[in-house]
Amino acid sequence: MAKAVFMHKQGSGYHDLPEQHYHFPNMYLSRAKPSLGDWIIYYRPGKGKFDRVYTAIAEVESITPDLDSDSHHYANLRPGSFLAFDNPVPLKTDGTYANRLIQRADGKPNGLAQAAIHPIGEEDFWAILNRGFDSDEEDELPRVHELVEPNVELELGEAQQAEYVVPTPRRTVETTYTKKVRSRLFRRQVIRAYDKTCAFTGLRFINGGGRAEVEAAHIQPVEADGPDIISNGLALSGTVHWMFDRGLLGLSDGGEILVSRHINNIDEANRILLPDRRAKLPEKLSDRPHPIYLSWHRENCFKH
Repeated sequence: MAKAVFMHKQGSGYHDLPEQHYHFPNMYLSRAKPSLGDWIIYYRPGKGKFDRVYTAIAEVESITPDLDSDSHHYANLRPGSFLAFDNPVPLKTDGTYANRLIQRADGKPNGLAQAAIHPIGEEDFWAILNRGFDSDEEDELPRVHELVEPNVELELGEAQQAEYVVPTPRRTVETTYTKKVRSRLFRRQVIRAYDKTCAFTGLRFINGGGRAEVEAAHIQPVEADGPDIISNGLALSGTVHWMFDRGLLGLSDGGEILVSRHINNIDEANRILLPDRRAKLPEKLSDRPHPIYLSWHRENCFKH
């Protein structure tokens, strides 16, 4: 087993769903297979403002052929293992690449740097991980339980490898984040993406201690296998959050706020919602609610 970097950019044309699976051409199969049962880091290429950064980690559970294309495979991720960084980590800092395997002796990138899947060393993996989750922005969070720091553990064991199936790993590197830490990271990232503003009411309340009173709501709950990612979240005020979780409010793929007919007093509901019934969503497209989670909420939670 070995850790790897998977390049992913929204709108690339591949059938990626980063928290579930990664789509890649067969030419990268030999580079993807060593990552079975191990962790990968997502890297976002490009030349834009938010590009050329490492963005998240996930664990590869299996690799399977794309049944619709003989020329592609999927790397399937262990459910719940995807976790976006609090701070995207730059490709290089002060002339040094975060993944030193892609840097030549003269400081320039080598051929690996352009490969959609390429290896990364253990030391560089953990260094990027620590930078990605290091944050001093606790003041953005609402009043919740105290933060429990991440606990990173190394576990060693004996096993055998198997092709195209989940291997019982010879060496498992397990990043153990408590449920409380994952929840805290999710809240911080959603609140930041929505600029501490309720998506349905447009209200932005900051308490006397400088903390945002808005809450981070899962669209598809964790109990229903919903991931802790920004695109599965909404920043909502307390009352609106309660109504959304109980299916009294919903959201269309186009950002229209949906109001259930089961609400006893529609006029009162309309009074707290944005007048045009258009949710105030993040400017960054990748932070906006993903249709797959919105669809789940409308089909399983929203009371039509």
